[in-house]
Amino acid sequence: MTERTAARPPVRPRSGRRPLPPLIFLLVLALAAGAVWWTVVRQDREREADQAQACASAEAAPPSLEPGSVLVRVFNATDSSGLAGQVADQLRERGLTVTEVANDSGQREVEGVGEVRFGKRGSDQARYMSVYLPGATEYQDTRSTAEVDLVLGPEFPGLASVEDVEAALTAVEDAPTGC
Repeated sequence: MTERTAARPPVRPRSGRRPLPPLIFLLVLALAAGAVWWTVVRQDREREADQAQACASAEAAPPSLEPGSVLVRVFNATDSSGLAGQVADQLRERGLTVTEVANDSGQREVEGVGEVRFGKRGSDQARYMSVYLPGATEYQDTRSTAEVDLVLGPEFPGLASVEDVEAALTAVEDAPTGC
């Protein structure tokens, strides 16, 4: 019988270590690293989106112009008599240069609050004037001057308040750097 036991290979004793606890530790460590990575990436994307939105609003904001340098023609496309004259007086009080006051010719149908018409050279002036007439649509025509037409529509509620205009114009100055 002793011969049989000698022919058997020796049995290795078990080490007593189990691989499960270190594997669980490595798994928890990997999950924690993944969570940190995910948080950093998400915050970075949110920051980039916020910056892009701030830059877009800064680009869409009207340019800071001297009110006297903006030439405006005011046209009335409503049934209210004398409305263009009243608005022209208010614009003059705010320092704008009003060159003409009349009824709209009716070549274009004006709906809503009104319309800001301008030529290629007057795009900055048109964006500037849009601050005074919130909700107005912009229409670029073929004129070669920088003069802007402010056409009052049937739903014209009045010009924006001085505070609202100043707030919109200072939004450009408050734009983040790097835009």
